[in-house]
Amino acid sequence: MQINELKKNKKRVTKKRVGRGGVRGKTSGRGHKGQKARSGGGGSERPYIREDIKRIPKRRGYGKNRTRTVNDGTIKPQVVSIDILNSFEDKEIDSYTLLKLGIVKKSKGRLPSIKILGTGSINRAVIIRGIAVSKTVKETIEKKGGKIS
Repeated sequence: MQINELKKNKKRVTKKRVGRGGVRGKTSGRGHKGQKARSGGGGSERPYIREDIKRIPKRRGYGKNRTRTVNDGTIKPQVVSIDILNSFEDKEIDSYTLLKLGIVKKSKGRLPSIKILGTGSINRAVIIRGIAVSKTVKETIEKKGGKIS
């Protein structure tokens, strides 16, 4: 094997460009300095429709990835059915217990919010801490002598 026959293990990842990258860099298709390079300058050299487009005030940040940074941190709650609570030996159940047993998974390195829904039934009394429950689940757990805190 020779050094020119070696292949990389990982794909080459290019950095995201910031600033004046892209197709029309530096002078943005306006040539160089001068009156014609300024916005609205240059008289009727350009076709009239492009002239109007250049004069429209620009709204920065209204592209296709606009909501990406706004909604990036939101983590959707994970749903768990009440049937799963029957399989626990512990009487007290919290989000870390569900995580340890592999019922709930971390999302983006964080523990998501969890909600227990009433599809199914429960046979014994349990204490639930720090987990959202539906109305029917609350009623069934309290009937069995359990508690929600």
